[in-house]
Amino acid sequence: MINKIFLNHPRSVDETFGQHFIFALGFSMTLFLAAFAALLHAFIPAACEKTASTIIKKLYARIHNRGS
Repeated sequence: MINKIFLNHPRSVDETFGQHFIFALGFSMTLFLAAFAALLHAFIPAACEKTASTIIKKLYARIHNRGS
């Protein structure tokens, strides 16, 4: 059960639990930044015009080929 919950997925992307934790935490914080930029853009259209989409493209590039 511990393997299934905590270890199988990190292994599938060639990471330890700790490496996966750090990666996922950083990914999450970056997504929050993108969300904030999109929220700011909703209220002030001239602000952060491409910030959220640029962040999402970079995140996609980081995870696209993980574990393959």
